[in-house]
Amino acid sequence: MSLDSFLATHGYAGACRVPLPGDAGHRRYLRMVGGPRPALLMDGSGAAAVGLPSAEADLRSFIVIAAHIRSIGLSAPEVLAADPPAGLLLLEDLGEPTHATLLDAGAEPLPLYLAAAETLAALHEAPPPAGLPAWEGAAMARASGATFLDWWWPAALGAEPTAAQREGFHATMGAMLKPFEGRGGFVHRDYFPANLLPLPERPGPASVGVIDFQDAGHGHPAYDLVSLLQDARRDVPDEVRQAATARYLERRSGLDREEFEAATAVMAAQRHLRVASLWVRLDRRDGKPHYLRHGPRCWRLLDAALAHPAAAPLATFLDEHVPRDLRANPVMEPAA
Repeated sequence: MSLDSFLATHGYAGACRVPLPGDAGHRRYLRMVGGPRPALLMDGSGAAAVGLPSAEADLRSFIVIAAHIRSIGLSAPEVLAADPPAGLLLLEDLGEPTHATLLDAGAEPLPLYLAAAETLAALHEAPPPAGLPAWEGAAMARASGATFLDWWWPAALGAEPTAAQREGFHATMGAMLKPFEGRGGFVHRDYFPANLLPLPERPGPASVGVIDFQDAGHGHPAYDLVSLLQDARRDVPDEVRQAATARYLERRSGLDREEFEAATAVMAAQRHLRVASLWVRLDRRDGKPHYLRHGPRCWRLLDAALAHPAAAPLATFLDEHVPRDLRANPVMEPAA
């Protein structure tokens, strides 16, 4: 079904379509103004045009996880209409500002991060839905390799990694991540201010709307707290990070604090290395060089995470293969 036909079928033929800022992926979002009720269109139909798999699986995952989040009393958009094979989803519009836009406009960060931490604790406390893909050792190592080894390494070091280096990297990631496997539940994977919306009229943890969760998996909860409080895209003041961490742990009193601290360092090391390298892929493959401005932050956060003993395997691998003065955005010629 075409986009026009989809909208007409569901009463939005005459609605004004207002494009929203895109993300690092290839989905686009349109705000529907003038239809039967406020709505957003998620359009993943362009994925195939840039050589990516169909958006159908993403949309089906979004539908299942949205239903799960709503079923546990939290706020995710209601799905108004869907055509997954066409890559089209019509969603309840939860409102225009996100936590990110509020922060960018000068809002006091502490209340926003405390609210986000409470919502995250409630999301993690509930039993996860069945069928989530694993976001643990092997999957995390593959994801890191797909950016660090395939994109950052050749751009920064001038040659592809050898088979032995690839094998060593995957063994390293496995050794670092293995102690934290099987100890978690639902992981959003992109829980940060741009994917959170203030809903002050709703009670408690439902006062934060949650979006962009279609890539959710089953893994360690520390990963999402890292996404929130060690944000790849913005600096979070230390006092805010500490207060939000304390609020999260208060709401999840059964967690082993020492284990959670170690897991936080390990999840941070994996995430920051992967995302620092992702910016290079977005520049080289996707023509999005503006993301490179976040590289220095990611490398700083990685360096801090590597100081924890739990991250020693990765620290040792990088010391052997990547000189410290090269742990940065590579100097690159413009893509041909």
